[in-house]
Amino acid sequence: MRLTTDAVAAALAGATPPEFDADLSTAVDRIEIADGDPPGVKLVLGFPAAGVREALANWVAERLAAAGLPVGCVEIDWNISAHAVQGKLQPLKGVKNLIAVASGKGGVGKSTVAVNLALALAAEGAHVGVLDADIYGPSQPRMLGLEGERPTSPDGKHIDPLVGHGLQCMSIGFLVDQDTPMIWRGPMVTQALTQFLNDTNWDNLDYLIIDMPPGTGDIALTLAQRVPVSGAIIVTTPQEIALLDARKGLKMFEKVDVNILGIVENMSTYICPKCGDEEPIFGAGGGQRLVNEYGTSLLGSLPLDLRIREQTDSGRPTVIAEPDSDIARAYRALARRAAAQLAQTAPAAFPNIVEED
Repeated sequence: MRLTTDAVAAALAGATPPEFDADLSTAVDRIEIADGDPPGVKLVLGFPAAGVREALANWVAERLAAAGLPVGCVEIDWNISAHAVQGKLQPLKGVKNLIAVASGKGGVGKSTVAVNLALALAAEGAHVGVLDADIYGPSQPRMLGLEGERPTSPDGKHIDPLVGHGLQCMSIGFLVDQDTPMIWRGPMVTQALTQFLNDTNWDNLDYLIIDMPPGTGDIALTLAQRVPVSGAIIVTTPQEIALLDARKGLKMFEKVDVNILGIVENMSTYICPKCGDEEPIFGAGGGQRLVNEYGTSLLGSLPLDLRIREQTDSGRPTVIAEPDSDIARAYRALARRAAAQLAQTAPAAFPNIVEED
C-alpha cells in the first residue's frame, strides 16, 4: 500500500492514543510525507506536546504498520495558531491566544492552577506568559519567585514584562509594595488591567494565561467583555457549594460568547503527607457532574497536597520544583488537553499582530 497523506489520515481516524482524550485525527493540523525508503511521516499538531512526543511517534508508527503502510521515521511537531475570540475584539500585539483561568469564588486554588498550567504549557514547548488580573490580591510575583522585582519601560509608554521560570509575567504586585492595599473602585481596576494588557511588550507568546479575579462581579465581567479571550477554564473543587459558584462563572463566559475549554477539579482528593493515602474530603465527582450538565470537558483532577502549597509559596511551583512527579505530570496532561481543545476551535479571522523593529 502506498504511503499518502490520505492513507495516513485514514489509518489514524477514530483512534485514541495514550494521553489523548479524543480522536487523534482531530488534533492533527497537517500531515507531511518525507522522501526515503521507506518514506517518513511528519504529523504537525495544533498544540504543544513535548511530554508525549516520543510515545506518540511510536504509537503512530505501530498504527501505520498495522494498516500495512510502509513507514520509516515518524516525527511529531506542532504549530500553534491564533484562534477566534468573542465579538469583534482585536488581538493583542505579540500574543496569539489568551486563556482566562477563572472561578466563581475564591479559595479553590485558581492562581495555583493558573501558574502551573502556564509552566506546563511552556514545558510542552510553547511560549507562554501570565497576566495577574487580581488587582486586590496579586499572587503571581511570589509564585514565580519575582517578589521585589520592578519592570522597566524602554520608551516611557510600554512596560517590559518580568520573566520567572521562563514565563513572561505582569502584575500590579510588581508596581506596589506587597503590604500596600489597593483601595480602588472597579473602573480604576479595569482601566489598569486594560493598560497592563495593551501596554506590556509581550514577546511572541503562543498563550497568555490570565489569572482572573475571583467571582463574577463587575471587574471579571468587564474583562470578559473587553479582553480578546480565545478560551476560558473554570476551576472548582468537588463540593457542591463551590460548584454553585463555578456554574455562575461558566455562565458568565457563555453570555459574552467566550469559548469554554473545560473544567479543572482542584483538591479532588487529599493526599496524606505521612502515609500517602488519598481521601475525597471535599466530596467526589463534582467536576464531572458540572461537565455532564454543560457538555464541556473535564481537563483534569488535581489533588490537595502539601507540596503544592509549599512549592508555590517558595516561588517554585510544582511543575518546576518536581517536574517528574505525578502531580507535575497531571498538570502537563491538563495543559495538553486544554491546548488541544483550543486547537479544535475556529481559527482567528484576522492575522496575529506582532511588532518588529
